[in-house]
Amino acid sequence: MKRGGVVGRLWPTLIVAGLAAVALAWAVPAAGTVDAPPRGLVAGLLAVLLLAGASVRQVAALDGRRWYGTATAALFGAWIVYFWQVGVTLFDVPRVLLPAPSFIGQMLLDRGDTLAGDFVQTVLKAVLVGWALGSGLGFVVGVAIDRAPFLQRGLLPLASLTSTVPLVAVAPIMVMWFGFDWPSKAAVVVLMTFFPMLVATLAGLQSAGKLERELMHSYAAGYARTLLDLRLPMAMPFLFSALKVNATLALIGAIVAEFFGSPTVGLGFRISTEAARMNMALVWGAIVVAAVTGSLAYALLVQLERKVAFWHPSIRSR
Repeated sequence: MKRGGVVGRLWPTLIVAGLAAVALAWAVPAAGTVDAPPRGLVAGLLAVLLLAGASVRQVAALDGRRWYGTATAALFGAWIVYFWQVGVTLFDVPRVLLPAPSFIGQMLLDRGDTLAGDFVQTVLKAVLVGWALGSGLGFVVGVAIDRAPFLQRGLLPLASLTSTVPLVAVAPIMVMWFGFDWPSKAAVVVLMTFFPMLVATLAGLQSAGKLERELMHSYAAGYARTLLDLRLPMAMPFLFSALKVNATLALIGAIVAEFFGSPTVGLGFRISTEAARMNMALVWGAIVVAAVTGSLAYALLVQLERKVAFWHPSIRSR
């Protein structure tokens, strides 16, 4: 399908879907609270759902510019929020089960200072420090194992144990060792992010071609020169893949670790305490903060990868 044809049919679909969505959103509150939603509104919801699918499909078919993918994701996310809002209103879903996005947004505004403190405690301290230390340690150990292959028989099996230790078992131990503040959560994050970076480093260093390595050897290049000029540049996609995976693992690990002991601040602490109070809007607010943070971290690492390894075939082909 040609891009011009897709663009020509894109705006009518978006306009019709937008008008139908506005009409349905206006009609749902007017219907009031009833035992069962009117059939007309349910039919309208299904019709808007079909129009939404058509609009996302047409935007996804656009090709030629990098921001088209971002536009597709943004449109898809906007439709999800819309159907979430309309669905919980139309079917009168209790807030304790699933609060409406508008109610969650209001809670984000009302308790923004509280969530900001939780963000600093969890993300800027535990996650950032643990992610940097764990990824850095995994990289250093990976280079050491590559330099001295005999270490693979000793260090690699021991390192693999770090990926099999249950998080719910190690988190209370770290709290006992490092206290209730953020260092214990950072220690859990180090444990979670170490092995993925180690494996990615070893795989990336082995990705350099045999002919290229033999050429460096013919130039009398030592291990350090070959590592810096050939093997590390070739390993960049592997390293960035590990960094992106570790970014999400670090956030999850820090939040779960806060369930087992934390000062009165932190996203994990907020989720656990507010869930016990049945204040689900604030729980969802903390979840939104964590989800947006993880998505932004992943997007920043993707852009950094494009800048650093722009020459690599795996990057140029995207």
